[in-house]
Parts: sequence; structure tokens; C-alpha cells
Amino acid sequence: MTINFFSLEYDSINSQNIFTNGDVINGRIILEVSKETSIQSLTFIGKGSAKVRWHEQYGRHSRYYWSDEKYYEIEQNVLKPGSDTINKGKHVFPFSFKVPDSKMPSTFKSSIGRITHKLKAELKQSMKLTKTTKAHFTFVSKADMDVHGLMEPQHDSTNKKLKVFGSGSIAMEVYTKKMGYQPGEALHIKMKILNQSSRDLKPKFVLYEKQSFFAQGNRRLCTNDIVKDKLESLDADGKEITVERVLTIPRNLPPSILSSTIIKLEYRLKVSLDVKYAVDPEVKLPIVVLPDVEILQEKGHPGPAAFGLEEFENSNQQSWSKAPQPWDLPPPYEAPSGNPVPSYSKYES
Repeated sequence: MTINFFSLEYDSINSQNIFTNGDVINGRIILEVSKETSIQSLTFIGKGSAKVRWHEQYGRHSRYYWSDEKYYEIEQNVLKPGSDTINKGKHVFPFSFKVPDSKMPSTFKSSIGRITHKLKAELKQSMKLTKTTKAHFTFVSKADMDVHGLMEPQHDSTNKKLKVFGSGSIAMEVYTKKMGYQPGEALHIKMKILNQSSRDLKPKFVLYEKQSFFAQGNRRLCTNDIVKDKLESLDADGKEITVERVLTIPRNLPPSILSSTIIKLEYRLKVSLDVKYAVDPEVKLPIVVLPDVEILQEKGHPGPAAFGLEEFENSNQQSWSKAPQPWDLPPPYEAPSGNPVPSYSKYES
């Protein structure tokens, strides 16, 4: 085997190993050959894209849904196209890649869809299969401050009449100071409740996420509760009362994804009144989770390069167009790294 080792690694710039719009990623492609070898081309590629895949069962039949979206694909010729010969031994080819400074969604993964940002190298030789190696990087988009009403107060109300196992009416108004919050920030909630019914009420608060996936005119929705809280029961005294509560946006909560056409990550605040033997009146307000400014502003210094040897294999996997396939998922948001990040993968995704 002529090529013993083919890999790509990049340097982290902060403790969370997170990049944002306009950041420069420095790294290197490492190639080791056992003898003098002819190379047709060596190309570096930076790519951001999204994929959605799911299937639904209808009796004995399954229907598959899929969609793809590309945000950028930038190529650099490390070795100029054409026949080139490299000597026996290890060769290191540095690269520098600037993440596009455009509106695009952050890294995201779930069992149905994913948004990936990755660095890839392609090695071509005459009469041989193209070899690839890649490394995902975690991208967190800068805050989109153009969202309508992002920093403005929110308000909604509801009114309900009890007909079964009770009588009277219940009115509720809900207020928040704004729509956009950073992880760790306090979400202040104010309620005005007028209970003119015969039932006691128990205020409940839920911050939950909505994951929406779109493909071929269809939507798949997944919801998950993030923070839950409740208060003691309020007596049915017919007087208007004011209730205030504070929820904290979790520090590790991923930012909202609103710019993709096939994947949406949204958050909602649901405030409800628990009424026994009746449908609970509720109000829902949108919440936008912004990127953590402290992480995006943190710029560290990568450690010295450290190379190791590993085996590699040919990459000839065809793109998926009919049915779901296993995925190589990007690293989690919390994955820390202060050193060069090496990666090799057999499959292109």
C-alpha cells in the first residue's frame, strides 16, 4: 500500500472548540507515503449543509421523506491539478479557512435531521478511487438581531368559561420583558389572573423546545420540555391577583435555529392554569435563545501540533437518495479541546 496515512486536523481557538461567522480555522493535511508517489490532485473543502431523513409506516408500507440544504462549499487546491510527484515519507500541507460571514444555522443533530459544518480533504490518483478524510467543527451562528420583536415586551391573554363540573369564568394575561435571551439569563414572567369560577387554580410554567423537520411538503414535529415549574393553588375568591415567576434559561441550551428551510429549532413558554375536571386555559409565547456571547468572544491559543499515525481506507460511498443511512454526527456543543483536532472518517456524509 503506497499511502500509509492520510488525515486532517485543525486548531481550536477557544476552550469549547466552537467557531462562529468570520472565524479563521487553521489546520493541516497530513499525508505519509511509503515510496515516491504520483498525485493527481489534493483538494481542501469547507462545507456547511443540512439533511433531513425520516420514514412513516402505513400498514405494511413505509414512506420515506428526505431533504437537503447546502449553505456553502469552498474548495482550495492544495496541490495543483495535474500530475505531481511527492517523495517517500510524511508531508504536511497547511490550510487556512475562513468561515463564511453569512446568515446560516448552527451545528445541530437529532435522530431525524442534522446541520453539519466540516473540513474535508480529497486525494486523487490516476486509476484509483478518490480518498477522503474529514473533521467536523462545531459552528454557532452569531445572533440574528433582525428577528421582529426580539427585544420588545410580549403579552397575550385568554378567557375561559366553565360549563361542566364547575361554573363561572377564568381570565389570564401573561407578560414577559422580551423574546430573546442568552443561556443562563433570567426569564421574568408576570401573570394577571381573574378567577370568577368555582374552582381553585394552580399556575404552571413550561419552557419547551419545538424541533420541526420539513421534506417533500411534509412536516415532522418533535417537542421536549426543558424547564418546568408550578405554584401553589390559588383560591377562587373572584379578585384579580398578580403572580410573578422567574425561570432560568439553561446554560447548555443550543441557540434557536430559524434560518434553515428544512430544520427549525424553536422555543416556547407555556403558562397554564391547572383546573380540575376542565381543559386548562393556557398562553404560549415564543422565546428565542441567542448564542452565548461569552463563548463566541473567547479566543484562546491552540496548543502545538501533535501528529499520530492511523490507518485509512478508500471512500467510495454513494450519496443517499432513497432510504435512510447511518450518519457520522458532529461533536457535541460541550466538547472541549485545547489542542489540534485530528479526524479521519471512512465515509463521506
